[in-house]
Amino acid sequence: MEENIVWHNHRISRAERAEIKNQKPCLIWFTGLSGSGKSTIANALDVALYQRGYHTFLLDGDNVRHGLNKDLGFSDDERVENIRRIGEVSKLFADAGLIVLSAFISPFTSDRRMVRNLFPAGEFIEVFMNTPLEACEERDPKGLYKKARAGEITHFTGIDAPYELPSHPEVTLDTTQYSVDQCVDKLVSYLRDRKLILECSGAG
Repeated sequence: MEENIVWHNHRISRAERAEIKNQKPCLIWFTGLSGSGKSTIANALDVALYQRGYHTFLLDGDNVRHGLNKDLGFSDDERVENIRRIGEVSKLFADAGLIVLSAFISPFTSDRRMVRNLFPAGEFIEVFMNTPLEACEERDPKGLYKKARAGEITHFTGIDAPYELPSHPEVTLDTTQYSVDQCVDKLVSYLRDRKLILECSGAG
């Protein structure tokens, strides 16, 4: 079957699609425990970039499981497939010239490396939400830690399932040490320093 599938080259390149937006395509991958601040910071950065005139798209773990990945559960194999699909979708958005923000626990190093390898060097930005487990459990925004401690749900990352720490993340944030605005400022500065966002007309 694969021998009958041929890649079709587009006449407009990803670089051209990004240039007209005064930015470079990239994937900002937020990883960390449940309650570490992934979605909160990703959403805040999304707003900040939008207000500056940049073109973004945010993929959130729970939202994606309502649609594209609603057929997947939480076994190890299904978690891998969940991340694989998100990586491929993120690549499509980046090919459209967008800055993509993805907020997923993504506990396995191999899965994060798999997504990184889909992108040219410098376009995968791993943001490790290094918020301590105690703080995440105290927040427990979805009540999942309480259920995990009570044995009502199993294979919960940080309780009875492992989270493999990133070895060399591009950015590390601890939301017990930095406010939302401070986290956003650090990320915007990172994007500027690496010229992934360009200060041009329409961008503040």
